[in-house]
Amino acid sequence: MHVICYSAIESFTKRYPRYKNALNTWYEKVEKTNYSHFSELRATFPSADKVGACTVFNIHGNDVRLIAIIHYQRHKLYIREILTHAEYDKGKWKNECLCQQS
Repeated sequence: MHVICYSAIESFTKRYPRYKNALNTWYEKVEKTNYSHFSELRATFPSADKVGACTVFNIHGNDVRLIAIIHYQRHKLYIREILTHAEYDKGKWKNECLCQQS
């Protein structure tokens, strides 16, 4: 898949450098596989969840949540947010994902 917005990873890891390896490992796995649908993605990332139009990935033992929009037919993944677990729990990110639900 082609990951759009790698700069979100760079920005997040500047604030939280301890998550750099985990996020880069996630990135490398996603970049080298073209998933056709969510169930294929779950084979690689069993803790990934669908929330509206978004897919939420648990990173680094659930310390970090990466929120993405995935267009399987185009093999593109758009990083929308990367949040700590505490930021994720505030729920401000949900409005955008739920609005885009088709």
